[in-house]
Amino acid sequence: MPDAFVAGGGLIIDTADVYSAWVDGHEGGESERVIGEWLERRGRRDEEMITAKVGMLPIGDGKGLAPQHIAAAVKAGKVRVVGASNFTVDRLSAAIEAQDAKGAARYEALQNQYNLLERDEYEGALQDYCVAHDIGMTPYYGLASGYLSGKYRSAGDLKGTRSGGVKTYLEGDGPRVLAALDEVAEATGANQAQIALAWIAAQPGIAAPIASATGVKQVEELLGAMELTLDRDQLGARDAASAATETA
Repeated sequence: MPDAFVAGGGLIIDTADVYSAWVDGHEGGESERVIGEWLERRGRRDEEMITAKVGMLPIGDGKGLAPQHIAAAVKAGKVRVVGASNFTVDRLSAAIEAQDAKGAARYEALQNQYNLLERDEYEGALQDYCVAHDIGMTPYYGLASGYLSGKYRSAGDLKGTRSGGVKTYLEGDGPRVLAALDEVAEATGANQAQIALAWIAAQPGIAAPIASATGVKQVEELLGAMELTLDRDQLGARDAASAATETA
């Protein structure tokens, strides 16, 4: 899959030290090892950007965001750029003020949940702060655990490891957003996942949306979002349908 991602123009691969500790027999670090082995085989490390996270997987005596934990998770404790995840605007601004005061490396990236069905964690004051301070947002759950791909239309579709996470969307006003995606899909020939990701990419402060794939075909389909540009009416209609869902 990584080869297909790169061949399709992908530049950023997201992972974390805790991936995939939730799988039976895994202890965490599996994703990073696979990516590392792939990079070594390719022999072209400078062509890809890897974004990783630390804080959820205990390493030795270090836990959470303790300095010794972070240092152990990145070996020498050195990275090119530092970022934050799941921060509120108050926490992010306070952290950056402290970093600037000490002359330390400042947060250049943020990773919170953000998609057409989950907008509160980014839009508003946090988004304004990120735009004003040039902090790139790389939102996770860009497809709302797969719901925005359009494959979950009824209770009978709730299968797979992430299907439990989309039940609330299915039972709520999520179908309204899917209907809006369906309209653009009919007009453009793009699929619902591509449209949902293209909507995210068009929002202020977004560096790149994050989406997961289970195979090469799915990777190739998702990469189609990079070639899709939604016009003002298409963006506005999706935005309005999503905003109505949030209000409801």
